[in-house]
Amino acid sequence: MASTLTLMFFLLFFLPISSILSHPLDPLTPFEIKLVTSIIKGSGVSSLANLTFQYVGLNEPSKSTILLWLSNPTKKPPPRRAFVIARAHEKSYEFIVSLARGSILSQRIYNGTGFPLLNLEEQSAANALPYKYSPFINSIKKRGLDINDVVASVFTVGWYGEKSKSRRVVKVLFFYKGGSPNVWVRPIEGIAVLVDLDKMEIVKYSDSQVVPLPKAEGTEYRGSKMSPPYAAETKPITVVQPHGPSFKINGHTISWADWNLHLAFDVRAGLVISLASIFDSNEGKHRRVVYKSHVSELFVPYMEPTEEWYYRTFLDAGEFGLGLSAVALQHQTDCPANAVFMDGYYANQDGEPVEVSNVFCVFERYAGDIAWRHTESAISGEVITEVRPAVSLVIRMVSTIGNYDYIMDWEFKKSGSIKFGVGLTGILQAKASTYTHTDQVKEDLYGTLVTENTIAINHDHYLTIYLDLDMDGEKNSFVKAKMTRMRTDGSTPRKSYWTLIRELVKTELDARVWTDKPNEILIVNPNKLTKIGNQVGYRLIPGPAAVPLLLEDDYPQIRGAFSNYNVWVTPYNKSERWAGGLYADRSHGDDTLFTWTNRNRDIHDRDIVLWHTIGFHHSPSQDEFPVMPTLNGGFELRPSNFFESNPILNTRPPKPIDLPTCNATTP
Repeated sequence: MASTLTLMFFLLFFLPISSILSHPLDPLTPFEIKLVTSIIKGSGVSSLANLTFQYVGLNEPSKSTILLWLSNPTKKPPPRRAFVIARAHEKSYEFIVSLARGSILSQRIYNGTGFPLLNLEEQSAANALPYKYSPFINSIKKRGLDINDVVASVFTVGWYGEKSKSRRVVKVLFFYKGGSPNVWVRPIEGIAVLVDLDKMEIVKYSDSQVVPLPKAEGTEYRGSKMSPPYAAETKPITVVQPHGPSFKINGHTISWADWNLHLAFDVRAGLVISLASIFDSNEGKHRRVVYKSHVSELFVPYMEPTEEWYYRTFLDAGEFGLGLSAVALQHQTDCPANAVFMDGYYANQDGEPVEVSNVFCVFERYAGDIAWRHTESAISGEVITEVRPAVSLVIRMVSTIGNYDYIMDWEFKKSGSIKFGVGLTGILQAKASTYTHTDQVKEDLYGTLVTENTIAINHDHYLTIYLDLDMDGEKNSFVKAKMTRMRTDGSTPRKSYWTLIRELVKTELDARVWTDKPNEILIVNPNKLTKIGNQVGYRLIPGPAAVPLLLEDDYPQIRGAFSNYNVWVTPYNKSERWAGGLYADRSHGDDTLFTWTNRNRDIHDRDIVLWHTIGFHHSPSQDEFPVMPTLNGGFELRPSNFFESNPILNTRPPKPIDLPTCNATTP
């Protein structure tokens, strides 16, 4: 009774005040998470046995509502609502909850294919089951291993054409930590446990083979355990801002230089950028560039088709959550000394709020780069040199999903450019083998022998980024400008040149593009021109393109069909955010970016969304063992006739800061 009265007190007093103070796109606070899950628990749904929360996040107001509020942000923001996915009785329940009313506005049972995000508690519970299972205990004894050094990990199993309704199952696989914490390169081959997550019981067990366990020697990566000879060291480098940072953080809103933007944490997407606008001094106002952007899905298929490995084809964002897998960033190692940190919150299985401290860091980057420069020596008797340093704003998050660490940066430049970068590091996923030298190999390894008894398996990484761009308004168009070789008319000695042939793309199917050919990809506002008549817009400078090598009818590729092209454009639809579908685990590929675009909807002069996929074909090497040096990729959104001229032309030269001079001369 007391808890109910407390809840009502906050409903009547705290929420009205907090809703006035908050931004409508702010993530749910710990109190709001607790309130939402309490409302659901206190409803008729409370009779459901073993109710677990899989996703709790903001149910955003409509885009039109947000834009109306932005026109007068001093007025009361729209009511706060939450979207929840929960599991009970082997079914997925969806709820929309009003925080202002303290009630459930709608609920339904999802009857489609696929399952929601896995939560951490059920993964831990599944990992614990084998340790009380006699066949597993005997298998470990048979190998002469200490069960206390065995580490279990959950692997999703995908979908391979099963016609009947799939069970919500995962495989639990095993690794060994005896002698080294680098468990991912020391798999215990042959043992697999199939667990039904809803019933939380083992439904299948196999021990198919015994393979030598890779040795611990040479796998250590902890600095405290390293011994000579060490890698060459450099003298300390730091960033000094004697007057403090140039950015300001107000709640979740960041202002820096001419940029304003909103930052939020989501348990699935992780880092979400919204309402990024840049001040145009010529027009005397902020002009919106991005309404919303985030990583939509991360597809990682491994390339071994054997019984023990074929199912390892992951949709990491939809199965494990980039936010749920986010880690606390380390000061002066993950982020520089001048970084400011922000926390994030998510709901655990029981609906309790959990803090991820230091989940984002925000900092200004200067690494000696140049924003623009010119030396003019053509003028007789005069040399003019003008140089401006390049300083940018970076927002960073790191997600560790099993063996891989993904470093994700959004970078905003004074020139108006927006860059997304991803760094792949961590540990290669390895297979134990009898081979100790390549001379012994007489078959396809599906990877590389990186040390004795250890094969690192070939695989791909596809990151699909959701980019709801609003170039000076919602009504935009997609333009492909093809670089075309032309022959001259012979009036000069030149025989050829290239020119741009612009194609206004009007439908979704025509907007499926591979950027492996010399094209320019543009999002323009056809209703706004520069003073000399060019359409304002932004150009996509694409990231690495990795054409899928799986067959299109192979089941992993059906689920990951959003990697079939690396550029897509769709009309804005609030429900279309997840390229692999809302219910990605064990999905059938029937609710993906590929299937949406098959409708071939109109995308001309409309509110449209650009989707860009960064791809990596990864053939491992010894240089990436036992821990992988970071592999980087990314893309840039660059102004294209968005401004009347160079927006940083009037940047004043920086004032010198007196610091000790560097001297590399050997005495």
